[in-house]
Amino acid sequence: MALNPDKVFGDAAFGEYGLLDRLKIRIISRVFNTLIRVIGCTLRFEVENEEGVEEALVDGRLPIYCFWHDRIVASTYYFRNRDIIVMTSQSFDGECIARTIVGLGYGAARGSSSRGGVGALIEMIRFMKDGYPCAFTIDGPRGPRYEAKPGPCILAKKTGNPLIPFSIETESFWSLKSWDRLQIPKPFSKARLIFGAPIFLKSDATDDEIEEARMELQSDLLDLVRAGEDWRAVAND
Repeated sequence: MALNPDKVFGDAAFGEYGLLDRLKIRIISRVFNTLIRVIGCTLRFEVENEEGVEEALVDGRLPIYCFWHDRIVASTYYFRNRDIIVMTSQSFDGECIARTIVGLGYGAARGSSSRGGVGALIEMIRFMKDGYPCAFTIDGPRGPRYEAKPGPCILAKKTGNPLIPFSIETESFWSLKSWDRLQIPKPFSKARLIFGAPIFLKSDATDDEIEEARMELQSDLLDLVRAGEDWRAVAND
């Protein structure tokens, strides 16, 4: 079956949503899109360990970016307009997120670990094989917080592409009282993007090896969070 980029890089049909929900989705997605753009353009990014990513992306390999859900605002701005495919849930919240990120140059594969995830993962495999990078908020869409899901590891096995963990720590931010304690960077803050070491899986990786990679990815991301918090402590000293 031929790929249809318009399916993921455009707004999907509203389908089951009524008129009021459609209006809410349009308003919320536009507000979030504007918020990310307005705050993001004021952030002063510094990048650490980018050379390791460049070394991993040889011979046509593509990144599978992995990060925690609470860093989604700064991360979405930094990686905008790169045709990255992101999995979003088949829900009201997921559709708001999908329309927000599509407006920032991302593609949205609609599905999640709880609703439609298998179909969305298959779609991501096909798009990666056609040359598109991918990204996961790996403890989303609803947590538990800082607990990695296996989807990215399965994608790495099926495509031969490396998992690229990263974390963005901002010098100053607001933290919401949501399940992920979502961080909203304060305008004009410094932001430290720290890449972890790429993780590869073999095409014949066993279930145990996939689980080992998932645990390694989770551990690496927690280490990146701690490194970012240490940097913020020094920056605010």
